[in-house]
Amino acid sequence: MIYREASDGLRNLLGIPAHYHIFFTGSATEIWERTIQNLVDQSSFHLVNGAFSKRFYETALQLNKRSLLIEVDPGQGFNGDIDIPSGTELIAVTHNETSTGVSLSPTFISSLRKKNSDALVVIDAVSSLPYPDFDYNAADAVFFSVQKGFGLPAGLGVWMVNDRCIERSQQLLARGITIGSYHTLPSLLATEKKYQTPETPNVLAIYLLSKVVSDMNRRGMGKIRKETEYKALILYQALDNRKDITAFVTDKALRSATVIVAETGNLTEKVRALLQENGLDPGDGYGTARHSQLRFANFPTHAREHFELIVDTLEKL
Repeated sequence: MIYREASDGLRNLLGIPAHYHIFFTGSATEIWERTIQNLVDQSSFHLVNGAFSKRFYETALQLNKRSLLIEVDPGQGFNGDIDIPSGTELIAVTHNETSTGVSLSPTFISSLRKKNSDALVVIDAVSSLPYPDFDYNAADAVFFSVQKGFGLPAGLGVWMVNDRCIERSQQLLARGITIGSYHTLPSLLATEKKYQTPETPNVLAIYLLSKVVSDMNRRGMGKIRKETEYKALILYQALDNRKDITAFVTDKALRSATVIVAETGNLTEKVRALLQENGLDPGDGYGTARHSQLRFANFPTHAREHFELIVDTLEKL
């Protein structure tokens, strides 16, 4: 069965434990909404350091939750002394901020769990999986969409939740709280047992995901992680060796391995044109940084030769 092949393959690839369930949705954006609907009665707490973590928070507000946030400047991370209010139901963490190239360490995420054991910890891993080796015992839900790290067309979200999440959604439902419609956790759980979905799913996307995951399992995550780290290393080294073009994230401990952001300033268009002459097409900076930064995706579909060519091209400036 298509669902089962994709689900079993993901468990093997990512080390997802048996007490986690794997559900398919329309997108990661949908999962923001479903997460708040199914797991929050009053308030969630959001760690915001860029545009996408901010949108997760705004989704909670749109659903009339009294949610709170801690926000730092783009390019910054968080320390371990965050004061999360007592009674917080859910802590929303964006592991890899796509807009800025900041990645939070597994140790930091684990510390959130230890200090706030009653709260559910939810990780947005849209632009980092399959690279990170998460400790799934330090979180209650992890989600991604397939168009980045898995190199597929957009239109499929993957929501991985543990039994605590299932129990929370059932508790809210029993209290008469609306938790959504067809994509509630109870409805997803009921159909997952038959390797089905509550609605007519994106069958092609699930099938293609199963094949991509099968190929990744054949290659091995150890090899994929080493290649990802090599590609990131040589590009960051190239940026650190220059003064006119630099890495936007200055703290090396916070630098993403999968989304590398270069501060290009008034050289942005010159750098872009030179890269495009060599068949390379960097992404724009995000939002207000559109004309002063370039972003480089570093996913398993990007060959090491591509990054070596980027580095060689930058040396010609």
